[in-house]
Amino acid sequence: VQLQASGGGLVQAGGSLRLSCTGSKRIYSNNALAWFRQTPGKEREFVAAVNWRGTATSYSDAVKGRFTISRENAADTMYLQMNSLKPEDTAVYYCAADRRPVYSGSLRSWGQGTQVTVSS
Repeated sequence: VQLQASGGGLVQAGGSLRLSCTGSKRIYSNNALAWFRQTPGKEREFVAAVNWRGTATSYSDAVKGRFTISRENAADTMYLQMNSLKPEDTAVYYCAADRRPVYSGSLRSWGQGTQVTVSS
C-alpha cells in the first residue's frame, strides 16, 4: 500500500508550507494517518495525527499551535499546513497510515519523504 507525500521546499523562517499525502482509497476509508519528520542522525519523530474521520487530531509539543493536520477522504488526501516555520522544522517529512481508525502508533504504511528546509 503506497502513500506519496509532496509539497516540501525551501522557505524563510516565519513562512508557511502545505504538505500533501495521497494514497489508496482503502487507507483513506479506514485508517488514521500521521506525519513524522526526520533529520540526519536522529530518529524519526512524531509530528501530528488525525483519526479516520478527520474529527480528532493530536500534535507534538514542538508544532502545536503552528501546524494543522487535516484530511479529505473523498480526495484520498491528507494535509499538513505548516505556519510560522522555524529553522528547527527543517527535516524530511513522511506521511504514514496507522493500522487502526484512531491513531495508535502501530503503522502499516509509509510514504516517501518530502524535504522541508527553513532558512533563518
